[in-house]
Amino acid sequence: MPQPKVEMYVKWGCPFCVAAKALLERKGIEFAEYDITMGGEKRTEMLERVPGAVTVPQILINDAPYGGFDEVSALDRAGKLDPLLGL
Repeated sequence: MPQPKVEMYVKWGCPFCVAAKALLERKGIEFAEYDITMGGEKRTEMLERVPGAVTVPQILINDAPYGGFDEVSALDRAGKLDPLLGL
């Protein structure tokens, strides 16, 4: 099964972003990373794709938003993240 498309919106110096990246890297998952530290086009895109998003990271798997590090790590602890990632 091919790996799903994983994308993450991040800000520089964000500890939750670092933790989310480490979680995906431990699983061997490649992901696209969009830095929205200075706002701009990618921040606007994030708000269009994840209405109401006020924190980073925002993690999307196959274009579906799954929230930030807390939500994704909770999915991992529940054994629900690996199936989403094709593992």
